[in-house]
Amino acid sequence: MAAVYCESDLVNKIKAMKRLFNKIGLIGKANHGATNQTITEIHALLAKHGYDIYVEERACEGLAINGVELASITEIGEYCDLAIVVGGDGNMLGAARVLARYNIAVVGVNRGNLGFLTDIDPDDIQTPLLEILSGRFITENRFLLETQIYRHGAKKSTNSAMNEVVLHAAKVAHMIEFELFIDDLFVYHQRSDGLITSTPTGSTAYSLSGGGSILTPNMDAIALVPMFPHTLSSRPIVIDGNSQMSLRIPAYLDENIQVSCDGQVTLEVLPGDEIKIQKSDCQLRLIHPVGYSYYETLRSKLNWSEQSVTKRQS
Repeated sequence: MAAVYCESDLVNKIKAMKRLFNKIGLIGKANHGATNQTITEIHALLAKHGYDIYVEERACEGLAINGVELASITEIGEYCDLAIVVGGDGNMLGAARVLARYNIAVVGVNRGNLGFLTDIDPDDIQTPLLEILSGRFITENRFLLETQIYRHGAKKSTNSAMNEVVLHAAKVAHMIEFELFIDDLFVYHQRSDGLITSTPTGSTAYSLSGGGSILTPNMDAIALVPMFPHTLSSRPIVIDGNSQMSLRIPAYLDENIQVSCDGQVTLEVLPGDEIKIQKSDCQLRLIHPVGYSYYETLRSKLNWSEQSVTKRQS
């Protein structure tokens, strides 16, 4: 049975041990009352224990903290050992695309709706946070996707995504055409509303709503989910995580097309362009409190049954 720690035990352990984290960055949504309240609470707790604390510049708007140290999200990645993201999964996705470039641990406090990536309860912050500071936590490395747009053989734009890369028409409910190649092998020519290319992290997001499978976070795999394909035989497929994908847009296509990264960054695509997608060299070092279970998260967020056969029989 795991040991049960009271608050004083955790505080004493933090004081006695060599600290894993010395500089801590706080990131959150600007001018959001509940987020401001949580950041203020976390700041007070960390200050009490003598940590160097930096608040992301946009998150400090509306905060009533004296002498707060401000930093950009890039500076937090460069100088801090731990980043605490307060908000919903969207806030975590935005932070992740930057912080994944640095060797920094990231943990989320849920002030959003679902909270697949931000799993600390804002009404019970102190105990799990003190446990993390004392070295008791679970670490996961989540990979991102890198997207590059090529035009006439030259790279025009690039960005990354933690959840998914989506090829779609600029207008709603417009069909487009494209060819899919995987590792330079032709897969198919498709007419559809687009294609979702999802990481395991993103398999519970847009990909799931499009009929894609849920991939556990430890899988080295990528899901390809067609969006309203113009054929009943087109189905989602799961490929090796080290595959290199190429989406080629016909030069004759008369349609405005875009590529969206996590639904937050949009890249323009023109007829004749090639979109290359592959696993990024960067990974997000995501940490969770002890006792975290991905399957518990699925049960909670997707409203799966909580009662097992074993419990019913007993």
